[in-house]
Amino acid sequence: MTQVSREQALEAVRTLIRYIGDDPNREGLLETPDRVVRSYAELFKGYKLEPSKILDKKFTTHSGEMVVLSNIELYSTCEHHMMPFIGKCHIAYLPNEKVVGLSKLARLMEVYSRRLQIQEEMTWQIAQALNQETGARGVAVLVEARHMCMSARGVNKQHSIMSTTAMLGDFKDNPTLKSEFMAQIEKSRLL
Repeated sequence: MTQVSREQALEAVRTLIRYIGDDPNREGLLETPDRVVRSYAELFKGYKLEPSKILDKKFTTHSGEMVVLSNIELYSTCEHHMMPFIGKCHIAYLPNEKVVGLSKLARLMEVYSRRLQIQEEMTWQIAQALNQETGARGVAVLVEARHMCMSARGVNKQHSIMSTTAMLGDFKDNPTLKSEFMAQIEKSRLL
């Protein structure tokens, strides 16, 4: 992939401003290209993050019981329209003698949510990475999000929520575990 310079990125934003019918030299827009380029560095930081580095530190545990982190705030960007989708991510896994730090699960989600994405693929990527890096006996991920590409344009359905799941290992094979995972999420919504 060809690297784009900062100045090329700034000019691209100026071009878009002209395309929508405004003047990038107007007082209120003079600093907009710089603001957009800086915000993109934050919004798309996932391209520079590595799941293996985030999940490299593990702790020994005697517990093999389900570990669940729910209601993780999620901000991502639709790869089809480059518009935000916002929601919550719920992650569970069954440790295989090792656990990772709690914040690492949220950071793992950021690896994939802070990229141009489709929700279905992002959900699967989070589950796959956690499974691969921890050797868990099972992984479950549920993402629920509102997509601005659907609510602010197109069909204009403001209250639609898309849900996607990825179930691996014991979660895929055991309906009781799936039900326990969903029950844990429902409980967390009451808190």
